[in-house]
Amino acid sequence: MTKRILFLGAAPTQIPPIKYALEQGHYVITCDYLPENPGHKLAHEYHNISTTDKEAVLALAQKLKIDGIVAYASDPAAPTAAYVAEKMGLPGNPYASVEILARKDYFRAFLAENGFNVPSSKSFYELEEARRWLNKIGVPAFIKPIDSSGSKGVTHIQNYEDFDNAFEYALSFSREKKVVVEEVIPRSGYQVDSDVFMSRGKIAFWLWGNQHQDTLCHPYAPIAISFPSILDYELQQKAKNEIEAILKKLGFETGAFNVEFVVDTNGEVWVIEIGPRNGGNLIPQVIKYASDIDTIAATVDEAIGIKFNEKNEQKSNGYWSSYIVHAREDGVFKEIWLSDRVKQYIVEQDIQVKPGDKVRKFSGSHDTLGTMIIKFPSMKVMLEMVDNMEQDIYVAVK
Repeated sequence: MTKRILFLGAAPTQIPPIKYALEQGHYVITCDYLPENPGHKLAHEYHNISTTDKEAVLALAQKLKIDGIVAYASDPAAPTAAYVAEKMGLPGNPYASVEILARKDYFRAFLAENGFNVPSSKSFYELEEARRWLNKIGVPAFIKPIDSSGSKGVTHIQNYEDFDNAFEYALSFSREKKVVVEEVIPRSGYQVDSDVFMSRGKIAFWLWGNQHQDTLCHPYAPIAISFPSILDYELQQKAKNEIEAILKKLGFETGAFNVEFVVDTNGEVWVIEIGPRNGGNLIPQVIKYASDIDTIAATVDEAIGIKFNEKNEQKSNGYWSSYIVHAREDGVFKEIWLSDRVKQYIVEQDIQVKPGDKVRKFSGSHDTLGTMIIKFPSMKVMLEMVDNMEQDIYVAVK
C-alpha cells in the first residue's frame, strides 16, 4: 500500500532511502532549506523548510497527512523526526531520549547517572571555566562541540597551550555554542564504529567495524570503516549487550543507531557516541555488502510500521571497507591517483570533485571529496592497506 513519507533532508548521502521508498511505490516528500540538494529532484514534492525547525516541520507533516517520517544519517534532523512522530502518533522514538543522544553533554550525564562507563567530562560555554576543568583532568584530552557529528570540530590535545585554539575551533562547529572537555580513555585496538538496528524495543541486528584515520591529516576523523571487526566475539557480544541496555533504558523502540565505542586494556567497553540515526561514511551500504542486511530499507519500512525480522547471526561475507576520498593538504584539485593494486578491489566509487575545485586538508566529513566501497581478499590485506592508504589512493593538488 502506498504511504506518504516525509524525508528530512535530500543531500547526496540521503538519496539511498529516498530511492528505496520510490521503488516501493511510496509518495515521497522532502524538505530542507537547500533547494539544490539532489534528492529533491527525485521526490514527488519538496518544501523549503529547515529540518531543525520542528514546529514548522510538524505543521507541514500534519497538513500533508504523512504516514511516516525519516531523518536518514542526520543528527540535526533526528530530534525533529522524533518530535513529529510523537505528536502525530507515528512509528518513532521518544523525543526526550533522542535529544539525549543528540547532545554529548546530555548523553555523558545520562551514562554517569545510570552507572555506565563514562569518561570524566564536562561541558562549557566559557573558555575560562573550561580551562579550570582541563587543569583538573589533565592532558591528553578531547575537545568537542556538544552537538556535531562526523568528527567536525574535534581536537585531541596533548599540551595545555593548544587548549584555547581547540576550544574556539569546537565552538565554531556547535549550534548551541557549547564545548565538551573530557579525558581520553586508553583503548586497545581500533575504535569501533558501526550501526545497530532496533525493532520491537531490542537490537535486532548488529555488526561491528573498525574505524580508521589518516594520521597525516587528522588523528581522529574517520576516513574508513572496515568489516568485520578484529574484536573477539565475547567482547563484541559484551558491547552489544551494553549498548542494548543503554537504548532500552532510554525507551528506544525502532530504527538505526550509529555507535562508536572503545575497549580499554582491561576489556571494559566505553561507549563514546550513539547517534539516533543511520551512520555516515557509507556504513549502511558496506553493511549490506558484508552481511546482506539492508538497514536502509529497514529504516524506511520501520518508519511506516513494517517490522524488521531479527537476525541472530552476525556474519560478514568477506572483507569490506568504506573509504572517504580526501586531500592531505589545502590547494586546487588536480586528479586522484590510484595504484594498480587498489583498482582491482574497488566495487563502487563516487567522486564529487573536479579539476580546478578548491580543496581543504581533511579534518572531518565536511571535507569529503568522494567515497568508495572496497572489497579485499583477506583481513590482513584489508587492515594493512586501509591503515596506509596514502600508498594506494592519492589526491593530487596544486
